[in-house]
Amino acid sequence: MAGSQQNNIHRVTAADPAFLFHCGEGVERHRLPVGTRVIYPNSSVASVPDTNAAIEHALDHPLGTDPLAGHLKSGMKVTIAFDDVSLPLPPMQKPDIRQRIIEILLDRLERAGVTDVELICAICLHRRVTPAELRHIVGPAVFKRFWPDRLYNHDAEDPEGNTHLGTTDQGEDVELNRRAVESDLLIYVNINLVSMDGGHKSVPVGLSTYKSVRHHHNAHTMLHDSSYMDPPASPFHRSCERMGAVVAQHLEIFTIETVLNGDAFSHLLGFMQKREHTWNLRDRLTYHGMSTGLKMVPFSIRRRLYGALPAPYGLAAVNAGDTEQVHVQTLREVDRVYNVDIDGQADILILGLPSIGPYNVHSILNPILVQCMSAGYFFNFYRGRPLLRKGGVMIVVHPIHEKFHMVHHPSYYDFYHDCLPVSRDPVELEKKFERSFAENERYRDLYRHSHAYHGVHPFYMWYWGAHGMAHCGKIISVNPASERAARRIGFDVAPSFESALGMAGEFTGPSAKMTYFHCPPIIMANLQ
Repeated sequence: MAGSQQNNIHRVTAADPAFLFHCGEGVERHRLPVGTRVIYPNSSVASVPDTNAAIEHALDHPLGTDPLAGHLKSGMKVTIAFDDVSLPLPPMQKPDIRQRIIEILLDRLERAGVTDVELICAICLHRRVTPAELRHIVGPAVFKRFWPDRLYNHDAEDPEGNTHLGTTDQGEDVELNRRAVESDLLIYVNINLVSMDGGHKSVPVGLSTYKSVRHHHNAHTMLHDSSYMDPPASPFHRSCERMGAVVAQHLEIFTIETVLNGDAFSHLLGFMQKREHTWNLRDRLTYHGMSTGLKMVPFSIRRRLYGALPAPYGLAAVNAGDTEQVHVQTLREVDRVYNVDIDGQADILILGLPSIGPYNVHSILNPILVQCMSAGYFFNFYRGRPLLRKGGVMIVVHPIHEKFHMVHHPSYYDFYHDCLPVSRDPVELEKKFERSFAENERYRDLYRHSHAYHGVHPFYMWYWGAHGMAHCGKIISVNPASERAARRIGFDVAPSFESALGMAGEFTGPSAKMTYFHCPPIIMANLQ
């Protein structure tokens, strides 16, 4: 069951200590006004006692289809596709759950006489995953055996490597990786941290092209007044499902979905998953050492250190079989791990934003991604109603830098400098600039042959935050490193946390209801 209000909700008293905030590549503590509602994540659930046994059981007892063995025959062509480095966050300690699943799959395929096997990292329009990152995902043995000819990244811009399958009943193009389409069986290996992922967002998105993705990654869809973390209410997911129906007419797919147990920080930084009043001496010393030590090193080193700590995730659940039936179970498990029942919206929502995101792995959380993570992901961590009322204020604690990773994010840099000064309106940006970025040959080449995100990707991340930006009356950045960057993405600026509280109170009124969203680890706020 989801965490109860009694376990997850705390009202600040005068006796409370300062509260922990993630802040970019570090952490800090701030005192909150008396009466502020603090929402804590659920404690991490127990992992399955035997991971390999759970995987084997899922393959032999699938949902809605025959056991995996019933799909295999000697001489067939099989493709195994898997999620890229955007999941999980932080990265998973070795062995990655995808490695465990793929090793078991390859053993079964070999015993069945299947030798024509290729492994595809389903990057869609994300950057190409590096050889070292692929090795971490699939493990050294699989990497050595398959890289580079039979283990590779999907290429959404390869004219010969993708094929058009048709259109949905609403005219949405469905274009997919040719090797996957021509296989006798496609097996997809997924990781779920949030309810947005998995299901028909795996194959019809992960192995698709701009021609397909543009139908749901657009300003109109993302401005719709619902959360893409709430699949039953999400037009984004309806589009993916329509595409999934077309894909199912052409491919035999065996889906494997996993849910991790939310244990992101317990191994070295356990204080991050505890209530502040329960910290012991070790927790206080660890916090002090981390918060002061990181501030003493240059930004580039601090960024590498902060992103280098793997998480000790355990496996909460694994299911296999028919995509839709599997995903129903996956969403139930995601709710069990992350869902917190909330009573009532806030006038002021406070959050500390880490520089750990799906689109800046081994990279920089540039200003566009700050907007995406705060007004996009964090705002949309809800089911039912938003945690923040319409017209309320969001306070974001993050040291927004005007910095870009020029290998990973070249089109982001240009979007920030050339497009945002013209307009922040997602509809206008889409109309004036999107296609020219999507079809830019330099961006295409960098996507295909370097490690750059597709040229259109910054537009999609801007749209990702469009609903939150439209919903909030004001977003206040606390003491950003670059005031210009904060203002360019549409945030107001406060020189300190205390002044941000004052600005928010002036905007909402003296009786404002204030909530601190104590995340991460992830919280899915359930407001019905």
